[in-house]
Amino acid sequence: MLQVPETGSTNADLRQLAEAGGEDGNWDGLWLRADRQTAGRGRQGREWSSPSGNYYGSTLVRLRPGDPMAATLALVAAVAIEDAVRSCLPDIGARLALKWPNDLLIDGAKLSGILLERTGDAVVIGMGINLASAPDLSDRATTALGDHGVTVSPQTMQALLADAMTRWVAVWREQGLPPIIGRWEARAHPRGTALTAKLPDGQALTGSFDGLASDGALRLGLADGSGHVIHAGDIFLI
Repeated sequence: MLQVPETGSTNADLRQLAEAGGEDGNWDGLWLRADRQTAGRGRQGREWSSPSGNYYGSTLVRLRPGDPMAATLALVAAVAIEDAVRSCLPDIGARLALKWPNDLLIDGAKLSGILLERTGDAVVIGMGINLASAPDLSDRATTALGDHGVTVSPQTMQALLADAMTRWVAVWREQGLPPIIGRWEARAHPRGTALTAKLPDGQALTGSFDGLASDGALRLGLADGSGHVIHAGDIFLI
């Protein structure tokens, strides 16, 4: 595990490392954590506020023949984050919920996010978790563990995350996607939860959560009784 006081982006650093290769050209399972990022990014190029005290880290998964689809590592990372955070919140675990594709919520407010980037057969998974403070966002509520009276250091969260990711990546590789989807759905908001989906083409759909498809896509039940499968988009609880 590598740790630095400050960097632009842990994802960018690991991606460059993967592209440059190394002594063995592998780096599978490597972690990089920064106390602070100056150019942190979220999904779709959004800025990710990165003040000191929160968790900012990335890990690298080198794809192997027979692995499930690379994009489903977002689900793996989501269940690993939920696993790690739940262990810090024994009294409010029931208030945790995953939201597709990769957010962890407490009482409906965003606690963490994930960014996947691929270069060749290397997938870099960036994770940000609000430990001490949460940014003010115009389009969604946010929260931090500190808002709930829980103090967790980035170093402690790193150890919890590394353990959880090791376990869940092994499940993903050895048993495939079904147990990952099963765990994700068990930790998500209930089926029937009202959602609005903003799709990449600008279309907005409102419906209800109907679980995940076999490839990890979101199933949205529409008012007319039909369903819509979503592979990309922003999802909002109503």
